Amino acid sequence: MPIEVVDNSTESRFELLVDGKVAGFADYLLLPTKVVFTHTEVLPAYEGQGLAGKLVGHALQASADTGLRVVPRCPYVGKYIERHPEFKELVDAE
Repeated sequence: MPIEVVDNSTESRFELLVDGKVAGFADYLLLPTKVVFTHTEVLPAYEGQGLAGKLVGHALQASADTGLRVVPRCPYVGKYIERHPEFKELVDAE
């Protein structure tokens, strides 16, 4: 089962693709110096496989790679950052 995460900037979301089909997404609002993550969802058929973590980890790393600060309005993204301290430096206090 090939898994890929892509930035669908047209829809303002990172998409998790499993076998080429959207299995989940992380919605965001892109601002000049930061990205606000607003909602993360994995479709029911794909839950319980650790895919949300792969999706959010990729999205946060992409934000870091482009020099953007992160505002975790989505509870899942906030909890992910708490569990992965390497991303705490990205958080924008707003």
